[in-house]
Amino acid sequence: MSSEEPRVIPHEVRRLIENALEEDGVQGDITTDALVFDGEWGRAEAVVRAEGVLAGAWVFAAVFTAVDPRLRVEVLRPEGHRVAPGERVAAVSGPMAGILKAERVALNFLQRLSGIATETARYVAAVAGLPVRIVDTRKTGPGMRWLDKYAVRVGGGFNHRMSLSDGILVKDNHLVAIRARGESIKTAVARLRQRASHLVKIQMEVETPEEATEAVEAGVDALLLDGMSLAQMEGVVRRYTGRVLIEASGGITLETVRRVAETGVDLISVGALTHSPRALDISLEVQPA
Repeated sequence: MSSEEPRVIPHEVRRLIENALEEDGVQGDITTDALVFDGEWGRAEAVVRAEGVLAGAWVFAAVFTAVDPRLRVEVLRPEGHRVAPGERVAAVSGPMAGILKAERVALNFLQRLSGIATETARYVAAVAGLPVRIVDTRKTGPGMRWLDKYAVRVGGGFNHRMSLSDGILVKDNHLVAIRARGESIKTAVARLRQRASHLVKIQMEVETPEEATEAVEAGVDALLLDGMSLAQMEGVVRRYTGRVLIEASGGITLETVRRVAETGVDLISVGALTHSPRALDISLEVQPA
């Protein structure tokens, strides 16, 4: 079992599986109910068609047992395992009807989560040897946040906020509201300190070195450098490293992420990890028992 794999399926995931199966209408599968008879059993294997990182095999298994408890699933590769084309990562055996009804939903989860883990692993590899963390954002699939962020961890990345209630991040649109009433950043930060627990850090998004200076002098704990040039990032890091946590964000790609990391920032957040993941190609090969 991977260190990331939960020992008990979280209720968020169980609810997500139930909703996905209801959405797919597995209890009213016209085709399978007409063509597959009771008592017919089968076996299926999940086969990878491209190189990547496996994530979500336990979710894949949970979908099958949710459709029919008689189905037995054997996970053949651990979470985080680097897979190659032709590799078999899981096997399912039991009533053929249950296998066919669960197939699409189970693969949807496995392909998406493995795609996220694979892309995250690419970014992590790109900054290998540098003291920086690759982190995700809240740009996740609707309802998929718990699993999307789980897959990021499997790929070697780290999580930013799970939800708005997990931390304070003053974004550019918050600053619009603050400035519209003529309030200073220092006053806004003081108000946040009064309302938040002493355990909660305050991070502020800034787009220029001048805004970074204003935020640090106002007493923030962390900066989010959004869309700054490499030279601007390097300047902010030289001035404030060790004083506040510094995160880079905005349009960072696999081609540019290492150069960004070399500026000395502590964190690099990449929305593309979860907002537009490319599913890992995995298919299900089914045969009669």
